[in-house]
Amino acid sequence: MDRITQDLLTKKHITTAQIERLTSRGVKPDILLETLTRVGAVSANFVKRFVVEQIRAGRYELSIINQYHFLKEQEVLQYLADVMEVQFIDLDSIDMDYRIAERVPLAQLKKFKAIPISQNELNITVCFTDPLNIEAQENIQRLFPRKPIQIAIATTKQVETYLFKIELKDSVKGLVTNIRNELNSIGDPSEQQEASSILQLIDVVLSTTIKGRSSDIHIEPTENNCVVRGRIDGKLSEVFIFDKDIYPPLASRMKLLANLDIAEKRKPQDGRFSATVSGYEYDFRISTLPILYGESIVMRVLDKSKALVKLEDAGMDSNSYKKLRTALDVPFGIVLVTGPTGSGKTTTLYGALNELRSVEEKVITVEDPVEYRMNLIQQVQVNASVGLSFADALRSILRQDPDKIMIGEIRDYETLEIAIKAALTGHLVISTLHTNDAVSAISRMSDMGIPPYLISGAVQAIQAQRLVRKICESCKKQLDPIPKTILKDYAQYIKSDSIIFKGDGCRECNGSGYMGREMICEVLPISDEISSLIAKGASNDVVTEQAIKEGFKDMFSNGMQKVLDGVTTVEEILRVAKG
Repeated sequence: MDRITQDLLTKKHITTAQIERLTSRGVKPDILLETLTRVGAVSANFVKRFVVEQIRAGRYELSIINQYHFLKEQEVLQYLADVMEVQFIDLDSIDMDYRIAERVPLAQLKKFKAIPISQNELNITVCFTDPLNIEAQENIQRLFPRKPIQIAIATTKQVETYLFKIELKDSVKGLVTNIRNELNSIGDPSEQQEASSILQLIDVVLSTTIKGRSSDIHIEPTENNCVVRGRIDGKLSEVFIFDKDIYPPLASRMKLLANLDIAEKRKPQDGRFSATVSGYEYDFRISTLPILYGESIVMRVLDKSKALVKLEDAGMDSNSYKKLRTALDVPFGIVLVTGPTGSGKTTTLYGALNELRSVEEKVITVEDPVEYRMNLIQQVQVNASVGLSFADALRSILRQDPDKIMIGEIRDYETLEIAIKAALTGHLVISTLHTNDAVSAISRMSDMGIPPYLISGAVQAIQAQRLVRKICESCKKQLDPIPKTILKDYAQYIKSDSIIFKGDGCRECNGSGYMGREMICEVLPISDEISSLIAKGASNDVVTEQAIKEGFKDMFSNGMQKVLDGVTTVEEILRVAKG
């Protein structure tokens, strides 16, 4: 029996009969306390208060809560902060002044798991993971002899994360000092952008974020700092934090690389540049946006090798791949890929183009912007400022004797109308549309003004897709037992004897439990029966019913199969494709 359960029993907050009843039903010792709270023998709030009392009395170490996953560290610490009348701080919600932490040795902060976050005229606020560690407080106070410290509490994970950020900041301290020295020696602002140390810093930022598998790099000024964040597997995480004075030359140099106007800070700008990072060539699409403290700069990392990805390597199951491949082999018609922004539609289009391109056929694309450059394909960049819209480009493309056409995105009636006409006159057209599932694309086209009989005649197949994070192989472990809520809510997919996995969180995946992403999808081939239903204006429900008769599997089912295959987790499928 675990210690907290034993103590609750000793103090008669629970009874021996209650414990025996649960153990006789096969409840394992490690989940006994959680089960007692579930069946109402004792409330979770009471357990939380009891644990805090024992911690304050010195009977428990604060780390005891890590043994019980149903006791949330943040909730326990918030209650402890209330009892001790100190502040609980969510470090992610504040703009920390890193200059205070730089005044003391990082080794000391790591040893005592403490982080100074702000100061005023009276004191310095320091966050501790354990507010009852008097030794840690006394040692940190010695590091700030002129002002008393004010104790605050933060979670262990947050304190460790921010100490790691300070360590990263420390690693480029020499480079930042060189930048400051160079800028001070160069009086002319136009020459400051050419400083070699700024280029070195940009190289460090690009190589670090790309090595960390970032798909987008965000450079954002705040009131006190310049923050660099990377989007890894669809989630943003901080990579670097610089002092505010580094931001202006860094932003100006980025804009120069992309041939943007460095003097224009009042309106958004877009551009692109290429760079070699760690021996590989990358394209970067850059966007600037004026914000309160300067300009937010976002760079999309375009890895040329990803343009050559095969569809089956992107995570398509064999059944879905066969259906899509069959549609792409038809010499005419329209194939649509649907999904929200960031669901991998463009990568799927390039994967399809990679399979379609050949010397014998003319393939033309119209894109905004052209993300990846490919051989054997004529790529047109949309330019609204000179009157070259999707629709204008498409009209001209049809006079270029194409065999296959790729339209980056169908945004309006005019583009859709020309695409449908091109599909009906002997061209294969592939494009994307913003809808949540495959069947909804039919009603979306109808809503845009295309008659049902034209839709039924033109569309060959529709694929809907999402990207889910994959479980990190380095910390992958079986989820045992499977939570009862999952078995109850998703009984048709997951049985009591199923084996599913989760990521525990490790250094490789930065504690997230996930590494990389994979596609889940549904492919709806337009059969003669479905085509007939579309022409008659049948509802989505009727079309779906017929599709299921023909073997259609929806995206949620595809996702749950990937859970059973050990690729991802139930939580991840629910996040992107709720059933």
